[in-house]
Amino acid sequence: METVNIIMAALFLLVILYIIAQVIIKPFKLLWKLIINSILGLFLLLVTNYIGAFFSFKIAINVLTVLIAGFLGIPGVLLLICFQILLK
Repeated sequence: METVNIIMAALFLLVILYIIAQVIIKPFKLLWKLIINSILGLFLLLVTNYIGAFFSFKIAINVLTVLIAGFLGIPGVLLLICFQILLK
C-alpha cells in the first residue's frame, strides 16, 4: 500500500512540475514569436518603402507600424498602405 502512495505522489509531483513549466515557458514563447514577427514586419515595411520610392510613397517606420505589420503580417502592411493612402 505504501508503494502505491509513493507512485501516486510521484505522479502528482510530475503533473505539478509540468504545469509550472508551462506557466513559465508560455510567456517566453509568446515574446519570441512577437520578436520574430516584428522583425518580419520591419522587413515587409522596408520592402514596401523601397518599392514605394518609385511612386513617391512612404510609410513611417516606428514601433507602432512595426508591431502592426508584425502582428498582422501581409494584411497588416496592406492596412498600413491603405491608411497612408487615405491620409494623403
